[in-house]
Amino acid sequence: MSRGIFITGTGTDVGKTYVTALVVKKLRSCGVDAGYYKAALSGADEDNGALIPGDAKYVCDIAGINANPSDCVSYIYKNAYSPHLAALIEGNPVEPEVIRKDFDRSSEKYEYITVEGSGGIICPIRYDKKIMLEDIVKELKLPTLLVADAGLGTINSVVLTVFYMLQHGMRVNGIIFNRFVDGDTIMEDNVKMVEEMTGIKVIAKVHKGDTELDIDADILKGMYEEVQK
Repeated sequence: MSRGIFITGTGTDVGKTYVTALVVKKLRSCGVDAGYYKAALSGADEDNGALIPGDAKYVCDIAGINANPSDCVSYIYKNAYSPHLAALIEGNPVEPEVIRKDFDRSSEKYEYITVEGSGGIICPIRYDKKIMLEDIVKELKLPTLLVADAGLGTINSVVLTVFYMLQHGMRVNGIIFNRFVDGDTIMEDNVKMVEEMTGIKVIAKVHKGDTELDIDADILKGMYEEVQK
């Protein structure tokens, strides 16, 4: 039985894909058969009429996953919009049963599967059916890791996101701060305050340009939970 986790962020542009790649790379560098999946990807580049899922390609390249990036994503959109709006313009709206099927296939291939979300936890995925990112987390029955920018303002965004997730029945197993600067007074205090206010541990701090995730592999593996059908 494989183990999985869902990585979400406090919002867009917090470095979720960058951190996700380091998470998967860490597992694979320790001999773990680790894979990657993303339900919906927006802002894909186009090459000779074919959409290239940049996030998935980046994770596969950095983590050394020998897979076609397009096989790691269920829905790929050209426009760099929220998936609900991209699908409204381009067609091919998200269907939960497709995501469940593709996730199951991916999780069966790997010992550990890391799922990357789109935007923040209440990102609209398909608005006519009122499908939000949180509905995908619940459908896949996965615990989460929360990625946040380490700088000014993160206390508010992290605490609000965590409280929302917990109140809506999601599990937050850890927080990762991105763009962390050692010795920075604000950032060091942000770690302390976030942990005190949420009761959730900041399990890793990622610095600009890091190529490895500074965390014990066993601690990282402990964040994952058995995939439920």
